Amino acid sequence: MEQSQLTDLLGQMTLDEKIGQLLQITGDFYSDKAEERTGPMTQLGLNEDDLANAGTVLGVTGAEECRKIQTAYMKRNRLHIPTLFMGDVIHGFRTIFPIPLGLASSWDDEAAETMARVSGHEASVSGLFVTFSPMVDLVRDPRWGRVMEATGEDPYLNGKLAAAMVHGYQGDDLRGDTSRVAACVKHFAAYGAAVAGRDYNTVDMSERQLRDMYLPGYKTAIDAGAKLVMTSFNTVDGIPASGNRHLFRDILRREWGFNGVVISDFGAVKEMISHGVAGDERDAAKLAIKAGVDIEMMTVCYLRNLGDLIESGEIPEQVLDESVMRILQLKNDLGLFENPLRGADEAEERKVVMSQKHRDAARRVSEESIVLLKNEDAALPLDAANTVALLGPGARSTDLLGAWSWKGEEQDVTALDASLNEAGFQVQTTDETFDYLDPSQQAIDAAVQLAGKVDVVVLALGEPSFMSGEASSRSDIRLPQAQIELFKAVQAVNQNVIVTLFNGRPLDLSDVQPAKAIVEAWFPGTEGGRALADVLLGKVNPSAKLTMSFPVSVGQVPLYYNVDNTGRPYENDPEGKYVSKYLDVSNYAAYPFGFGLSYSSFEYGQVEVSDSSFDAEHPLEISLTLRNTSERAGTEIVQLYVHDLVGEVVRPIKQLKGYQRVTLEAGESRRVSFTLSEQDVRYVHLDDRLESDPGQFDVMVGPNSRDLSEAIRVELF
Repeated sequence: MEQSQLTDLLGQMTLDEKIGQLLQITGDFYSDKAEERTGPMTQLGLNEDDLANAGTVLGVTGAEECRKIQTAYMKRNRLHIPTLFMGDVIHGFRTIFPIPLGLASSWDDEAAETMARVSGHEASVSGLFVTFSPMVDLVRDPRWGRVMEATGEDPYLNGKLAAAMVHGYQGDDLRGDTSRVAACVKHFAAYGAAVAGRDYNTVDMSERQLRDMYLPGYKTAIDAGAKLVMTSFNTVDGIPASGNRHLFRDILRREWGFNGVVISDFGAVKEMISHGVAGDERDAAKLAIKAGVDIEMMTVCYLRNLGDLIESGEIPEQVLDESVMRILQLKNDLGLFENPLRGADEAEERKVVMSQKHRDAARRVSEESIVLLKNEDAALPLDAANTVALLGPGARSTDLLGAWSWKGEEQDVTALDASLNEAGFQVQTTDETFDYLDPSQQAIDAAVQLAGKVDVVVLALGEPSFMSGEASSRSDIRLPQAQIELFKAVQAVNQNVIVTLFNGRPLDLSDVQPAKAIVEAWFPGTEGGRALADVLLGKVNPSAKLTMSFPVSVGQVPLYYNVDNTGRPYENDPEGKYVSKYLDVSNYAAYPFGFGLSYSSFEYGQVEVSDSSFDAEHPLEISLTLRNTSERAGTEIVQLYVHDLVGEVVRPIKQLKGYQRVTLEAGESRRVSFTLSEQDVRYVHLDDRLESDPGQFDVMVGPNSRDLSEAIRVELF
């Protein structure tokens, strides 16, 4: 449709039809079975007219079902406006990729785009039009359950990966390419900073900190063209996000120029009553519409109250019209007025979903996402000359998909033991099933007995998937106690223990630190068992690096590399008393941001800069020679960090400003270069201006945020 036609369509709509466009309900309401509809309809007070006008549908999928619902909906809707099908496709539709925190460990924009492209294709042929991804919440607290949906603690990296996902989902021609879906950036804003890492909890920070650290990732994703933004559950400066005019009207729309759709999270509009800023549903509706929330997900505050608010003059009808027009424009951007069924196609669904091509893509991304944290005495790769036992709860587990793997099925997963056998490597196992949380004494005894008879033990540990994700915050981020006891018992009879981990968050690994090797596999997805087997066997050389710091103790949390300096810096005198420190543990992470090992070794040459100064017209070129000093090909992720020595406000001791994945053959050398511009060192000042300060900067390059080259000082004029 042309814009004039959309305007004409809006003019034909009644007030009730307009309000209906702002309602999102689940597909259950369109079920053919009366018993499945009656209860929910009664609970929300909906009637058949409401169903005929509801603008969007949540959580229904399958080409046949979506086509059936859309066809019936179009017949009932007076103006034949199609509905929108939306769903949570977070790290895969049916073919599941690593959780986003694992995916981020690849430091590979192309891998992120591949995940989104494959996921969007499977979702589209199955009837979906919109996915609630990417999540761009900056996270510094691993206690938060939803950390598994995030891409880490750095705003620059988060933004780069989010932009890649947006492009993967939407492509270059969203309207014409029906294999794509619209992307929704979430959760706006700062949901990852929930106090104490407790889900749905308060966020309390300064406006400058919000703008400097937490908002840039969202903006990068929005600048990449994301069509929707989702509100967060938390408060920001005492105001729930779903009613926060400053966030959505001032920043998102006026400052950033976002003209797309804003949707609440599930039930978040009505939850403003529980927050205590709305006395009833009428107040909640008023706050949300004034803030600029266009779609209310799964509550009916708008449906029941917007008409009265408009008729009383409390809300101008123009405000409603703006929201409706944004929804109509989204439907038009998807081509739904001409093709209301869009990509839903049963034949393509059978062909595309879980295709071998998609499984192969998921396997490649999984291989890039597995982090080698420790490899003492070259314990890995496994040596076929040794006898190897595979023990622990992860050995036979198919619980590798992780939370938010909506349509993923464990039956599609090949467990680690079967994957190793499939690869031709025979491992010994016990006949006992070892539970993640409460193993039987018989299982423990059998494991210890076998461990004492073999050369090497691969101990597969971690979290079951329910221990991370939404509403899955933990105060203790160590491995479950039963697994710690198993490790100690096994190591007592065999010192050659290799620990592999399936989990959804950074963990305190102190209890298993004596292991010879530690491999962080995250929840690696449908092909994750095979990917991990290939890493253990050396068929794949690990290259991934952490995007969140692993603490020595939960007492260090929140822990992140880009900290502000203090007046009494720990680095100046780690052994001194009167510095910013703990008495019982260092300030440093066990495994810092950017850390990850390889079976190859790399030598970083002298870092060189093109000049001793730079300005807005003349950026710096920073370069070094990277050499693979090993006898096998490998990939290194080279990282550029900068420290602004003097600013209007205290600046972080280092910030990531660039990264490159560099693959080198054995003995090969290559020149690696970065460009640092004046724009790269801008930050948010006290008056909220984004600009740089003239002065001195330290430039550092290295394999992670801790092990960096000697700083080179340059000056910005």
